Amino acid sequence: MVALTTSALFAAALPASPAAAADPVPRIDLKVLVVDDGGPAVAAVTAELRGTGVPYRLLDLADPDRPRIDAAFLSDTVSGRPRAKYQGVVLPNEAPFGQGSAGTAEQAALVAYEQRFGVRQVDAYTWAHPGVGLDYTSEGGWSGTLDGAAAEVTAAGRSGPFGYLDGALAFEDNAPSVSESYGYLARPREGFTSYVDAPVPGGEGRGSLLGEYAHDGRRELVVTFSYNQHQRQFRLLARGIVEWLTQGVHLGRNRNYFSVHVDDVFASDARWDTERNCTPGDIDCVGGPGEQVPDIRMTVADAQYAAQWQRTSGLTLDMVYNAGAAEEWKAENGGTDALTAQLLADRDEYRWVNHTWSHPFLGCVQDVSVVPWQCSKDASGATRWMSRAEISAQIRDNHDWAVDEDLPVDRAELVTGEHSGLKTLPQQPVDNPNLAPALADNGVKWIASDNSREPQQRPVGAADTVPRHPMNVYYNVGTATEMADEYNWIYTSRADGGSGVCETDPASTCLDEPLDVATGYGTHIVPQEARIALGHIVANDPRPHYVHQSNLAEDRLLYPVLDRILADYRATFADNTPLVNPRHRDAGVELSRRAAWQSALDADRVTAYRIGTTVTVQAPGGVVVPVTAPEGTRKQHLLGTSAFGTAYAGQRSAWTQPELLQSAVTLRLPSS
Repeated sequence: MVALTTSALFAAALPASPAAAADPVPRIDLKVLVVDDGGPAVAAVTAELRGTGVPYRLLDLADPDRPRIDAAFLSDTVSGRPRAKYQGVVLPNEAPFGQGSAGTAEQAALVAYEQRFGVRQVDAYTWAHPGVGLDYTSEGGWSGTLDGAAAEVTAAGRSGPFGYLDGALAFEDNAPSVSESYGYLARPREGFTSYVDAPVPGGEGRGSLLGEYAHDGRRELVVTFSYNQHQRQFRLLARGIVEWLTQGVHLGRNRNYFSVHVDDVFASDARWDTERNCTPGDIDCVGGPGEQVPDIRMTVADAQYAAQWQRTSGLTLDMVYNAGAAEEWKAENGGTDALTAQLLADRDEYRWVNHTWSHPFLGCVQDVSVVPWQCSKDASGATRWMSRAEISAQIRDNHDWAVDEDLPVDRAELVTGEHSGLKTLPQQPVDNPNLAPALADNGVKWIASDNSREPQQRPVGAADTVPRHPMNVYYNVGTATEMADEYNWIYTSRADGGSGVCETDPASTCLDEPLDVATGYGTHIVPQEARIALGHIVANDPRPHYVHQSNLAEDRLLYPVLDRILADYRATFADNTPLVNPRHRDAGVELSRRAAWQSALDADRVTAYRIGTTVTVQAPGGVVVPVTAPEGTRKQHLLGTSAFGTAYAGQRSAWTQPELLQSAVTLRLPSS
């Protein structure tokens, strides 16, 4: 076991009574109690705790065999010192235990516990009434559907737990025919501080949607709007809810990540045929007048624009390259290729990731004489696979070319063509058995996978996958018209001239009517794709997004999406919460650390507690521990101290371990 210690800031703690002051300083375990009613609000807060890496215990109200909440359940004494078993409490509402004597006793036990130890409580979703510090909605307030509401983080919220937000907080309205969020707007009473409010429709003034109610020696965070874990308004507030609940000191850490991989760089991509509604070159698109539709490839002007866009936007793209394509273009054009020359001239503008030499399928040998294709078999009926030597050569030759051209490339990173070599359902249910040895031959530690197929990281021999989010900007389109045309084909019914796939795919829905191909990309697809990507960003998700070089060519379809994402992000978040732009390996390391940490939590192998201004964490050896603490925290060394972690969203946080010759990590927080 490894022990880590950190001082803790018990922010805005209520003063102790004279009797309590004479007692030993209590131990407060760094774990959250979640009382679950099965509703979406508690599920959302629980998902945020788990995603951040905060330990918690779930108590299911529907379980007849659950333990009852009493003084012994909540606290005890360890080595003569009072112990609070939970640093915060999440309830479905302010009084979820029922009106009988048993429920009253549980409620009373929680009240006494929170008063004694200064533990905070989140009321995940409740209605406006004096019992939570608010007027009834009949007293100048309002209740109803909040879809599209223009809420605001108040000055108190921005100076408090929601200081990472700029202020404006728009509620989602993705389906105008469906009510997505219901809520109560009400005036605060004495002891209530509103953190998020909105104008009262048809009335005067503003009403609270989220705020802190200080009363009876306790503090409650009162939420009066419904939500689930995926809705933007919750995702934006989730970080602050956790920071408020834990008083700014907890295990776990949270960032807003965004990386974009541009696949097939130096190569060309096939083009969608708007007449035949298929892509020439695909095995299900043969014959017909569009057979000679030209491929899509960036030009010198496109490459120059990409470099300039990066400098203006502040976002670095990852160029996922196929050097074999560059050499083919040179061979076909007298030994030169202007696009390759331009990209190489701008080599230091980008990050570069190996995409294999010529982008072959690295899995089974495909039999394309049938649709859909199948894995070829040998005479004995065994699957035929691309060999270890062939896979290794594809990886090695592409990397060596990059080294010769002075590209800043990392041998440990790899994206295979179409994520091939990894299992591809339904035709290839297992990885190519030659893939893992070939990865080891070339020192590959991080291999990309498709998040839509395999969202969880997994080992491939000694390497690990890095799931990537596909962006819905298609590889086989160069113009907005082509994009809208293909989108219509996929997402409209047969009756409306589409493929009808949306009618049979349970993961899809059909458009009410086809998009206007002249305007549909800008008016429908761009905002939708920006919203989806921003949803990943605010979910503490380090997985990269991926597109293709064709999206930087011709109409340069990627940029409107990226510009919308960046604009929406910067209008929402304060300067202290910048986008984090990890490279391929960094995303892999983050996912790997999280998995090890979550495994330790799930196995109940982590012990963490605070005594006064010191927090101690015991975790299995080799497990790197995520810790978040207030700004100004310093790390204790054998001689002297240094600033702990990195600043983000008004806090300091890091993955941390004991240093050489130390059995523990000690962090010292500012005195106030």
